[in-house]
Amino acid sequence: MSLNINKTFNNEKNLWEVKLMGEVDIYNANNLKENLNNLLQEKETDIELDCEELEYIDSTGLGVLIGILKKLKNIEKNIIISNPKPNMSKLLRITGLDQIFVMK
Repeated sequence: MSLNINKTFNNEKNLWEVKLMGEVDIYNANNLKENLNNLLQEKETDIELDCEELEYIDSTGLGVLIGILKKLKNIEKNIIISNPKPNMSKLLRITGLDQIFVMK
C-alpha cells in the first residue's frame, strides 16, 4: 500500500495540518521526510499529524518523525499526533514515544 499525504496550513491555529493515509514504511519514509522538511522550510511551526487513515507505520517511519521532532524542539515547536489507530497508539506507548510527541 502506498502513502498519501495531504497538507494544509491552518492560519487560525498557526500550524501545519498533515493527513497521512496508507502506510509509512522503509519504501516511502523518505517521501514523508521530504514533505515534512519542505513544510518546515516554508514555515517553522507545529505540525499536527492526523493519523486516522494511517494503516501502518514501521520503525523507519518512526525514525523520520523523531528526526523532524528534533528539528522542531530546537525552535520550541512540536509534533502533535491526532486520531492514531489502536495499533499505532500501542506502538507509541510500548516505545515510550507517546511521552515525547503531543498526543491528541
